Amino acid sequence: MSRVAKKPIALPKGTELNNANGTVTVKGPKGTLTIAQPEGVNIAVENGTVSLSPSSLDHDAITGTIRAILANMVKGVSDGFERKLELVGVGYRAAMSGKDLNLSLGFSHPILFKAPEGITLAAPTQTEILVQGADKQRVGEVAAKIRGFRPPEPYKGKGVKYSDETIIRKEAKKA
Repeated sequence: MSRVAKKPIALPKGTELNNANGTVTVKGPKGTLTIAQPEGVNIAVENGTVSLSPSSLDHDAITGTIRAILANMVKGVSDGFERKLELVGVGYRAAMSGKDLNLSLGFSHPILFKAPEGITLAAPTQTEILVQGADKQRVGEVAAKIRGFRPPEPYKGKGVKYSDETIIRKEAKKA
């Protein structure tokens, strides 16, 4: 069995995992997440811990994958996930208008980005954007969409970048 699948998942207080009717549901203070019950993976909940085991050797790799997905679901509904973006460039601004994000990224028009369901957007300053939610994949997807409006360019570093991202700079042409 894979090393990842052998590790049990601890359920924090206020978090519960239900495995019934072909779906696995995790409920917690930050929300509820659901996935389809994977074939070939046995899920057991005992004394606040979740353990997984493959039904055969053919399902060994998917057991580790499902364990990682379930661990992310448990962390998401208990603590939540957050992705921070930074705007670099003169005149690049972000502001909230209701639940929507209004971006000025050097185009002739502002970009109005509507937050999908389950995702919270915030702009604590004009050059910072916080994407928060319970589903790790959706938080990363929304952050990537916002970054995709104006990815950072390598010559001046202008654009929307992740806060922990390092932009490799290029040298400009010489005359």
